[in-house]
Amino acid sequence: MRRILVANRGAVAARVIRAVHALGLQAVAVYSDADAGMPYLTDADAAMHIGEAAPMASYLNQDAILAAAAKAGADAIHPGYGFLSENAGFAERVERAEMCFIGPSSHWIRDLGQKTHARELMAEYGMPMTRASRVLDDDPAAVAAVAREMGYPLLLKPGNGGGGIGMLPVRNEEEVEAVWNRARSVASKSFGSAQLYFEHLLEQPRHIEFQFLADRYGGVRCLFERDCSTQRRHQKVLEEAPAPALPREQLDAMAAQLQDILGRIGYDIIGTVEMLYTPERGFSFLEVNTRLQVEHAVTEEVTGIDIVAAQIRLARGERINDVLPATPALSGHAIEARVYAEDPVRFFPSPGLLEQFDVPSGLGIRIETGYAEGCRVSSYYDPMLAKVIASGADRPQAIARLVAALDACSVRGVKTNIPFIQRVLASRDFRDGAVHTGLAESVLRSA
Repeated sequence: MRRILVANRGAVAARVIRAVHALGLQAVAVYSDADAGMPYLTDADAAMHIGEAAPMASYLNQDAILAAAAKAGADAIHPGYGFLSENAGFAERVERAEMCFIGPSSHWIRDLGQKTHARELMAEYGMPMTRASRVLDDDPAAVAAVAREMGYPLLLKPGNGGGGIGMLPVRNEEEVEAVWNRARSVASKSFGSAQLYFEHLLEQPRHIEFQFLADRYGGVRCLFERDCSTQRRHQKVLEEAPAPALPREQLDAMAAQLQDILGRIGYDIIGTVEMLYTPERGFSFLEVNTRLQVEHAVTEEVTGIDIVAAQIRLARGERINDVLPATPALSGHAIEARVYAEDPVRFFPSPGLLEQFDVPSGLGIRIETGYAEGCRVSSYYDPMLAKVIASGADRPQAIARLVAALDACSVRGVKTNIPFIQRVLASRDFRDGAVHTGLAESVLRSA
């Protein structure tokens, strides 16, 4: 492996380019019309134009990306996260083109990307989980019958979805048909599939995910957990590691069980197992994300491991024992805030020119961004401006550093969600570690 094409944009493109160069390899960036002036393009060894601003014409255009990779002489493609990162068909095309897809084998992306199939597979290996239906028939009466049999409250979820998109609660029989129609529409537009299924709805659970890396020879390593409970409408806002206010023994036992399962099924390269947790039920399986996560940086900060570089090394055939310590160590605490160009009250995207973009770093602060002052935030893409990651010897110090960093941010030209994040960080429940998936919404209601 000599030259890697980064099939993505923004903060993750900048992050992968940095890891590629740290390994002594060459990085090829791609860009759409809207991203022609992005600063990370000059950091790459080459930059290839792949199409117009619309994602289907550029970052989701498989033909354009594969043509750019061939023209640039790339040996491998790193998909980042989002866009084509969990597209099994794209991974197969990369493999057929005799390039390395820097992610799990395509069959894992396909098998685990279908949520009901993933649940069935993991259940065979003893994974704890809430009750769920199979994929629902395209018939309102049949859907209502399944809901009635399972009992309320329920969560209606896309079978091929991710990122919390299209997940809608159903609390009684009167809501079923309207919610089902809305969820079908969202799933079809977002994922190209209207498949839906029911899960029992857990009220205000913790959202805990476990980071894994694996080689192609059966070796698997868990890099502890992240708490991603602080969410708004199922979208993560703050992520931290380690999970606060949970017994280390319980977390380590769950990690060991997951590591055993992934090793037995032969999972490879990188993945995150997402779980829900309540004191009454303990852990319940949610899904497997077969890619690099947005929030991987908090794990890097508490383990000292470059996850992106490790992902690349494992994909090119190295063994886990040569890439990672036999027993990874956990040190300190880290919290990540996702800073978006959006209205902090109505939460609509706020595209526009970054007239000022000053996100200061400092002791214990790490900034991941694809933007610079003078760049334009496009309405075509996710409006995340930056990830601000704060680390410290303990959780209170990490929180204090994150608060100070956000206070010092100065952004003009677009609105940001920083005021909302600051309110959450200031809340007593967050400070006490009493986090759950309803915390952010409760902070909004109390404002």
